[in-house]
Amino acid sequence: MAAISGGKTYHHGDLRNALICAAVDLATEGGPERVVLREAARRVGVSPTAAYRHFDGRGELLRTVRTHAQRVLADAMERAAGREPGADDPALAAERRLAALCRGYVGFAVDQPGLYRAAFCVPRPDGTAGPTPERQVPEPEIRAFTLLRDALEGLTRVGAPRPAVRPAAGAAAWSAVHGLSLLLLDGPLRCLPAQRRNAVVETTLAMVVSGTRAL
Repeated sequence: MAAISGGKTYHHGDLRNALICAAVDLATEGGPERVVLREAARRVGVSPTAAYRHFDGRGELLRTVRTHAQRVLADAMERAAGREPGADDPALAAERRLAALCRGYVGFAVDQPGLYRAAFCVPRPDGTAGPTPERQVPEPEIRAFTLLRDALEGLTRVGAPRPAVRPAAGAAAWSAVHGLSLLLLDGPLRCLPAQRRNAVVETTLAMVVSGTRAL
């Protein structure tokens, strides 16, 4: 066992998870820029050399944090949908689920800005976060988008949609909630008082739902 600060110990095989937890904490505090392998090792109480036995470098650790952040974003969306009251009318139930998923998406961004930014960071080959011109290997589909797309399909099934526009509807809804989230975090909407912010969020969600109905 390798002793760490605070008198805690880690059994063989636990260090990787401990480093991930430390990195998630760093991302929560300051976004993907704060995720540094040496700092994660320092927080756990081991040497950087020990950390590099589990991660090739910052890029691999950041990708692991990104996967975690995407998962907890989707979990937040599903919890929001689970709290939404049902409805006897299938169309109304589908509308409520779509709106609740979107509300959970924006709510997660506002409540967890560091993890939200980490969920969509793009680690460069040198381990930093940001866009890169190099060709990227296609990545698994983000579950948050899958939830929105499935909810849209559920809504359009009860609204007799035009099949030709369905594939783009998911991306359009995602763009709306993602763009709103960024405006609330980093744009001119970040200074809105809570009441006005909630009004903007609900108006945007109503537009997403009504726009889907108009397809």
